[in-house]
Parts: sequence; C-alpha cells; structure tokens
Amino acid sequence: MRPVETPRAAAPLWDVTTPVPPGRIGGIAMAGFRARTAGPLDLEVVPYPAVTVAVDLGDAPLAVGGAEGGPQETGSVVVGLAPHGLRGRGRDVECLQIRLSPVVAHAVLGPTGDLRGGIVRLDDLWGRDAARTQERLRAAGSWADRFAIAEAALARRYRDGPAVDPEVAFAWGQLVAHRGNVRIDGLAAGAGWSRKRLWSRFRHQIGLTPKHAARLVRFDHAAHRLAAGQRPALVAAEAGYADQSHLHREVVAFAGATPTAVAAAPWLTVDDDAWAAPGYLRTI
Repeated sequence: MRPVETPRAAAPLWDVTTPVPPGRIGGIAMAGFRARTAGPLDLEVVPYPAVTVAVDLGDAPLAVGGAEGGPQETGSVVVGLAPHGLRGRGRDVECLQIRLSPVVAHAVLGPTGDLRGGIVRLDDLWGRDAARTQERLRAAGSWADRFAIAEAALARRYRDGPAVDPEVAFAWGQLVAHRGNVRIDGLAAGAGWSRKRLWSRFRHQIGLTPKHAARLVRFDHAAHRLAAGQRPALVAAEAGYADQSHLHREVVAFAGATPTAVAAAPWLTVDDDAWAAPGYLRTI
C-alpha cells in the first residue's frame, strides 16, 4: 500500500488528500476532497485541459452542471474537456476526483470525443463496473485504499481500452509542451498528416479541435498565473496573447468572468495542493 499525504486545508472549503508517490500511469492524477463545512456548497469550477471523473462518496448527492445553468447530473460523473465553466452543488461533499489526459481518457472511458465538453454519468460509460467500483470505494477504510482501488480499475481499462492514434497523441503532447502556443499547420506536418485529417481525428478522439484545445491549454496556464498574483498585462505578454484585451476576451470566453475574477476563483486555490504534480498534463 502506498503512503498517503496527511489531509490538509488546501482552501477554506476543503481538506485534500493526494497519493504519494503519484500514480504509476502517466496522464492520470487523483485527489480526495472532503468539505470542511457541513453547510451547502455552491462552487464554480474554472475549465482545465483534462477529462474529469468525479466519484461521489458523500451521504448527500453531488450535483454537477454548467456554470450558466441547464441540465445537471448527480452522483458519479464524467466531464469532457470543458470549453466553459462548471458548477458543483452539494452538502457534506466528499468525492474522489480523477483528472485524465484526453489521450489516456480515450482508453479508460472509451472515445471521449462525443462528450464535447458535456457531462455524463459514469455508469453510462462503465456500466455495472461503475457501481461496483463506487461501492468498493465507499467501503474502503482509508484514502490510501481508495486510491489503490481506483488505480487498479483505471489501469485495467487503460490496458484493455482503445488507444488514440499516435499522431493525435503527438499533437496533444505538443500542445501541452508549448502551452498552447503552436501553429496547427505545424502540428499536422510534424504528425505526417494533412491538416484536414488531423483536425478530424483529433476532434473525434480528443473532443475538441486542435485550435480549441490549444486555446484551452493556454487559458489554463494563464489562469494559474493570474491566481498566483501576476499582473494581467504580464500574463498576456508571456502566455502568448496578442495583448491584454486578447487575454481578457479569452478568459471571459472560457470562464465567463474577467481575469480579475478568475484570479480569485476559489477552485484555483485548491489546484496547487491537489494537483502539484499535474499528471493530467504529462506528454503521453
């Protein structure tokens, strides 16, 4: 059994527990969350470049939906590469959150391109195995046991699941390595494909077009720099935006909020603790 870090207050709302060392499969990161307050929570979540599995382990149902309203799903859910923010609502929240590189998610969850940033129930993708896995996680006596159970389930599906095209994996890796600042034509040339073919296969297997994925990766980098207290003008200049107005438009497009508001987003204060080693962004 692997050791587990002592739960710590990552933000006023949460205690977070993470596995040490991180999991054995590159492109997968896990963290356990437990609300520090018994009251209801209503929290907006900033988009990030990962497919997320949230396994609900609390006594009251956790509801996840779009930040701007619309349909919600309760219980354990899967969220695709979200082009817009999300909102989580619940009471006495306790959950295991798993972030998957979309390259890994393709094998673990099946083709995720159909998610298109949407939210689906985990049992819609895993069938009965979802309920069995959740029951084992609920019955586990510690977070260490929960991480081990989840990792075994993920490893089995990763081994047996469909792999993305090597060319698509290459393109995703380049987007991550360059923080979204790449020419799409250059990606296609590097992959040895035409731009049209890369566009089609990438969108089918990853869930976004290469251009949209590049924007999401770049936004994620910029949002964390804003949360670290850096000035928007500096972030715009060093993150690859044309100017501060360009940064402003992109932040509003992805998060529905200004750079100033994103810099203070509660969920971003959790990230440095929960995802200090961002396995979901490793090149696969």
